[in-house]
Amino acid sequence: MEHFGFWSIFPPLLAILLAIKTRQVFLSLFFGIWFGWVIIKQGNLFYGTLASIDALVDVFKEPSNTRTIMFSALVGALITYIQRSGGVDGFINYINRFLHFLENKKSGNSRRTVQLMAWATGVIIFVESSINVLTVGSIYRPIFDRMKIPREKLAYIADSISAPTCILIPLNAWGAYIMGLLLAQGLTNPFKIMLHAYPLNFYPFLAMAMVLLVIITQKDIGPMKKAELRARKEGKVIADDAVPMMSNEIVSMSMKEGAKPKARNMLIPIATMVFMMPIGLFYSGWSQLQDAGQLSFTQLIFESIGQGSGSKAVLWAVLTALLVAAIMYRSQKIFKLQELIDLLFKGVGGLIPLALLMMLAFAIGKLCRELGTGLYVAELAKQWLSPHFVPFIIFLVSCFIAFSTGTSWGTFAIMLAIAIPMAQNMQVNIPLVVGAVLGGGVFGDHCSPISDTTIISSMASASDHIDHVKTQLPYALLAGGAAAFIYLVIGLVS
Repeated sequence: MEHFGFWSIFPPLLAILLAIKTRQVFLSLFFGIWFGWVIIKQGNLFYGTLASIDALVDVFKEPSNTRTIMFSALVGALITYIQRSGGVDGFINYINRFLHFLENKKSGNSRRTVQLMAWATGVIIFVESSINVLTVGSIYRPIFDRMKIPREKLAYIADSISAPTCILIPLNAWGAYIMGLLLAQGLTNPFKIMLHAYPLNFYPFLAMAMVLLVIITQKDIGPMKKAELRARKEGKVIADDAVPMMSNEIVSMSMKEGAKPKARNMLIPIATMVFMMPIGLFYSGWSQLQDAGQLSFTQLIFESIGQGSGSKAVLWAVLTALLVAAIMYRSQKIFKLQELIDLLFKGVGGLIPLALLMMLAFAIGKLCRELGTGLYVAELAKQWLSPHFVPFIIFLVSCFIAFSTGTSWGTFAIMLAIAIPMAQNMQVNIPLVVGAVLGGGVFGDHCSPISDTTIISSMASASDHIDHVKTQLPYALLAGGAAAFIYLVIGLVS
């Protein structure tokens, strides 16, 4: 049986509805997996339960899945290292010295320059979205306050460059996760497909460009315009009735007492990880080439990287970065060996929820393949939906799911398992629908008041959360509407 008919759509639909109702993504994904295996086992609850447990265990049978989950957990250790060593504090001090110089110059463009620097800092820190937001908020909140720039603007800038930057520069857990989901759908070259899909992932580009446009023109709309007028005329960076969410409550790791803040303790490990990723892709891909001797040097590089294993590359990269960081901090006598080990486990433990989410995401993706969910949806869609509208519809559905659940990663897991078989069956460009899923997931997550990055943005900037959501929404809707229109046009002309 190629699919289970109408029952094929029940498990992902159950996961979506439960997530909307309960806001519990982990529980919702698990019940979706359980229900799917009960269907496969012809309604037998006992066998379905055992099969769902086995399905979660079987996630680790795939080496790429295991490597991706390990990488995501180890990134937590790297973040802990650079925070505790004083790397983040050193970077903050470095930026603040330049900002003080701007203040002393009393330049009329200092407000614009500071906001551009906040944008650029977020782009640089693409390793993980939460540390991205936390760093931008903690660095720039004091100077934004001194320059009477509303905290809603800081929260908007931080939020709009976190997930978009992380998904557009895939040398991080985002890229490894997406490649793992593509591989789970039976695609033989997920890295190449992901690279082709990224230029078609329009929303992150538009969201980041929107921030630049607002900063450069200094023109605001909607509630943000009122916030800017309040800050300029009354000197109030937050509204009178605002309830700020203080960042001190979420900074998980402070600098060790006695350590000196040094920016290189943050920059060198991150640069090491970034540098090692293409090397890992080249090495893992080069060993797979059959006709390497017939290729030119340039062709060899590109073919090797294209054939490389993303999960291997990111795991090797983060392990190298951890080793470099440990040697640096030990040579500076910041940590003893036991402290390094303790911090390693603490950092890994902090990202266990992320690892569990990835395990569930991989499991529901494989389940949808077993059920033939995408194939059934494609057969249904063929009867009333033109292939020209598939990217547009996929983008809108992904937006809705991510907004309702507050998670882009959960949306990727559900929608890629549906969208890719639809594209294959209806002869729609696969990178285009992958880009639509990724863009829709980021847009919905960006707008959602229950999204972790939205909440952390409010906390890091010490802004009122509802004020942040209200002031950000008009800009996000403009960028999202433009992205939807582009998908519609491309679908119609293709």
